[in-house]
Amino acid sequence: GAGYEPRYRELARVVKGEFTDADVTGFVGRSSFEIEINGQLVFSKLETGGFPYEDDLAQVMMAIQDAYNGKPLQKITKSRAPCVIM
Repeated sequence: GAGYEPRYRELARVVKGEFTDADVTGFVGRSSFEIEINGQLVFSKLETGGFPYEDDLAQVMMAIQDAYNGKPLQKITKSRAPCVIM
C-alpha cells in the first residue's frame, strides 16, 4: 500500500497546482489506483494492470481541463503493466 502514496500525492500536487479549486481526494490501498473526474473513471490500475506512465499525466491534466470546459473525457488505457510491488 505504501508504494502508491507517493504517486497519489504527486498527482494531487500537480492537479492542485494547475486547478486550485479542484477537489482531490484519495487513500492508500493495496490494489487500486483510479483517477476519476466528475464521476467519470479516466484511469484504472485494476483495468490496465499497472500505473499510468509519467507522460500520461499530461493527458490527465488535459482531461481535467476538458471537464472544466464541459467536453467529454477520454480514458487513459496505457500503463506500466504488469505492476509488481515487493
